Amino acid sequence: MRAFLASSIGVVCTAALALPLTLNPPPARADRAAGADPAGGTQSLPLLPLGGGGLNRGAVMSSGPVQGVAPRSVRPFSLVGVVWDDASARLRGQVQVRTRAADTGAWSAWRDLEALDDDAPDPDSSEGGGTRRRGGTTPLWVGDSDGVQARVRPSGGSRLLAAQPARLPSGLRLELVDPGRAPATLSRSLTTDPSSEPGFESSSSEDPAASAEAPGDPEYPSAPPELQQPPEPEPSRPASDPGTQPPRELPAEPPDTSAARPHTAPRPRIVTRAGWGADEKLREKGHRYTKTVKVAFVHHTVTGNAYSCSQAPSIMRSIYRYHVQSMKWRDFGYNFAVDKCGNIYEGRSGGVTKAVQGAHTRGFNTNSMGIAVIGTYSSKKPAAKAVKAVAKLTAWKLGLFGKNPRGTTHLKSAGGNRYKKGTKAKLRVISGHRDGYNTECPGAGLYGKLGTVRSTAARLQGR
Repeated sequence: MRAFLASSIGVVCTAALALPLTLNPPPARADRAAGADPAGGTQSLPLLPLGGGGLNRGAVMSSGPVQGVAPRSVRPFSLVGVVWDDASARLRGQVQVRTRAADTGAWSAWRDLEALDDDAPDPDSSEGGGTRRRGGTTPLWVGDSDGVQARVRPSGGSRLLAAQPARLPSGLRLELVDPGRAPATLSRSLTTDPSSEPGFESSSSEDPAASAEAPGDPEYPSAPPELQQPPEPEPSRPASDPGTQPPRELPAEPPDTSAARPHTAPRPRIVTRAGWGADEKLREKGHRYTKTVKVAFVHHTVTGNAYSCSQAPSIMRSIYRYHVQSMKWRDFGYNFAVDKCGNIYEGRSGGVTKAVQGAHTRGFNTNSMGIAVIGTYSSKKPAAKAVKAVAKLTAWKLGLFGKNPRGTTHLKSAGGNRYKKGTKAKLRVISGHRDGYNTECPGAGLYGKLGTVRSTAARLQGR
């Protein structure tokens, strides 16, 4: 996910990129409240050429005309991304945004958005109607905001006048997502960042709207009936598949003997889609399933770390709306998400115990599941509670399909930049996104914790 984009913006040589931020002062708080839609929504602003055009020095230095949005006031939003018309078109440029905080009127620094070409449906998938899909960047969570500025500078080419400048994709637009209000059941809220909550260990770390596995436990009250995950029959354990056995040259990876000696783990508490407020009218009807779950791919959302866990449901609603309405996917891309307090969220609909096909690892969305840790972990290490939650989730879900968290298996590639279409790739049962696609995801900080996830998950399965 995520080719690394340098945070340094270098020397800007065109007056178009230095537009004064005193334009469009923030509206009164009452006006902002009046402009907010309780149900949420998306504002779509076209990116237009900045500056006077022609072969001025600024345009030459940037290898082509810069497109963007001049600083302006907008209706309230909390998540921002950039999309373009053709999902197959690659963005050869640097995307940057800055936003204005609704409460203080202060503008943020410029922040980079990375091209989202790897957390995606498979190339031949009918996901989202196929040809309707858009290209886009990873979305960025910015909190309650009411002003925005954006710019996209083409990369490549040369500073020579005769050079052919890089072309930007057609239909570039800025997407500003308002998550809307949280469900009433979330008024009791999830906990905030555990580092700021000394009493977190002794209090409920879960949303009361989550499906409880221990209804008699007073520390974790049961969810209201309308928000509990409906009971589903657990899938029958598949017969031993010789093709999924790890090769002998990997003695450190124990063979999967679960068919002969089943290993399961307790189901963790999961905040349902109703619990985080998913609007089921947004997604496509119906569900798509695959035969089994052989691999759990771990991701990071790259939405930033400046959030409290009480905001996580709003982030979920924002990503959901961005995936479906802005990117034109059929549903939330990941099967599950985990916040930094260790709360687990149902992502794509279709049943948490089932092999639901997601849109998370380009080329390997069949017979796998995607788990996204909310945040950016390119260098920052994830919270211990998040790592433990991923281990609990993988131990339980992989156990339903007889998979050893410390084992290896094979998946057939549907096409990507790491494995060509038709390649039978050998993968760890718990893999990072980068194991299936050439990407930085899930970030060095999170990828370095996958060994702990595997060993903990195996222990929870009784191995």
